[in-house]
Formats: sequence, structure tokens, C-alpha cells
Amino acid sequence: MSAALTLAKPEHLDRLIALCAAFHAEEGIVQSDEQRRAALAPLLEGQPYGVAYLIGPPRAPIGYIVVCFGWSVEYGGLDAIIDELYIRPGVRGRGIASEALISLPKALSGAGLRAIHLEVDHTNEKAIKLYRRAGFSPRDNYMFMSKRLA
Repeated sequence: MSAALTLAKPEHLDRLIALCAAFHAEEGIVQSDEQRRAALAPLLEGQPYGVAYLIGPPRAPIGYIVVCFGWSVEYGGLDAIIDELYIRPGVRGRGIASEALISLPKALSGAGLRAIHLEVDHTNEKAIKLYRRAGFSPRDNYMFMSKRLA
């Protein structure tokens, strides 16, 4: 099975919403399909703040990655956060997520990215192992913190 990345476009929105809903159900994230549509559609229409990639064949994707862009003085320019990464349960454990994470920097190389970050539950040993295999490492003395504004 291939972990090929396809930049998601407006015609992929319904497939992406279905994958996102499955991920949110697994993670206990409460959000309606209308809210997902409002959050994802701008990325597929060229919003410069992020992109979504389908993993696998675009007509029947097996997962997705959403990447949001930012700016870092520390890293010297454009950086990104992997906001969501999801692989369908039936195809997990086959190296697809690893392959997708290793392919992601290549897909984004033309954007001049200086760093890619992600957030992971510190108790999710399987995910931590996956991210380490893909070249991510924790930053000593740092933790990701958030404040909801709306």
C-alpha cells in the first residue's frame, strides 16, 4: 500500500471530512461536519496558512495530514506544525504513517521551511516511536501549551 501524498483540493473536501470525522471520533474531539468543512475548505482553496495532504490514492485515501504554517525567529523563518495526522485503523502498522512523515518535508521543500513541529500525547509510546523514526525529537525543557480564543 502506498503512502503517496496528494495535495488536497476542493474536490477532495468530502473525503477529507470523512477521514477527519473518523480521527475526531477516535480522539474524542467534538466537532460537527459543518465545523470541519469551515476549517478545512479554506486550506483546500489556497489559504496560505496551511495545507492538507491525502495519503494514498486520492479517490480512496487511507489517511491525511494537515500542516499549518507559522514563522519562527528561533528557527530562522518559515516553520510548520503538523496539526492532524490520521491513518485508517485497518491499514495501520504497515509503515504508511512513517513513509508519509518522511515524504512530507520533500513535499514542502519548495516553501523554504526551516522546521516542522508536532504535538504528541506523552503517554502514547507507539506514536512517539513513529515520530522518532521519522526524525522528530522532543525538545528538552519545552512543552506545547495552548489557549483557546474562540
